[in-house]
Amino acid sequence: MDRAQARERVRDPLIRGALMVRAGQVQGSVAGAVNSTADVLRAALWCVGPDDGIKIVSSAFYMVVESFRDRGAEVLTFTDAAVVPDPDASQLAQIAAAASRARRQVVGDSPTVAFLSYSTKGSGAGPSVEKVQRALELFRDMEPGVPADGELQADTALVESVARRKAPHSAVGGEANILVFPDLNSGNIAYKLVQRLARAEAIGPVIQGLRHPCNDLSRGASPEDIVNVACITSLSAR
Repeated sequence: MDRAQARERVRDPLIRGALMVRAGQVQGSVAGAVNSTADVLRAALWCVGPDDGIKIVSSAFYMVVESFRDRGAEVLTFTDAAVVPDPDASQLAQIAAAASRARRQVVGDSPTVAFLSYSTKGSGAGPSVEKVQRALELFRDMEPGVPADGELQADTALVESVARRKAPHSAVGGEANILVFPDLNSGNIAYKLVQRLARAEAIGPVIQGLRHPCNDLSRGASPEDIVNVACITSLSAR
């Protein structure tokens, strides 16, 4: 764009805010109550860009669920449930890597990653299963220190007794706290089902994979939603 176009663009609060993040004047931004997700993401990609080693920007929901593993309430990361419709194996691995980095910052615990499928360790077959298997290989190269396994069905990823039967040698062993969905359909459906049927609190979508945090809100965001996302943005800042 030429200078005149640039001067006009910078009048847009989304662009101006993202440029402030890029310049280090602020450490993160929250937008979207009066803008579409596409516009918020476009400003962030133009002005801030992806983190090192990440070529795709994605999202995560932090699902606060009641006790189901006899350890009290937990936070599970569901990714991606809002941005990337049909990621390939490389994109899926990058989504998982971004979710792992974000979880350390936001939740403060160690990530354990399950790549989900309708199959567990070869019990089913098909292109989707092969994609998940390849994504796991790529993720292990990217994040060798993070326990991860796939392809796993959801019960194998989350329940130790099921994991002992279906995947006894799994590095996850029913202890997953990051669930990587094979596509946007499954991720979005899953988070809404858990939110409504299990009455879980769904915080997000939180944008992940950017060099610095620029987070999005629903245009129907409540004050509580804005506070939650602002707090996550603060935790993600560096």
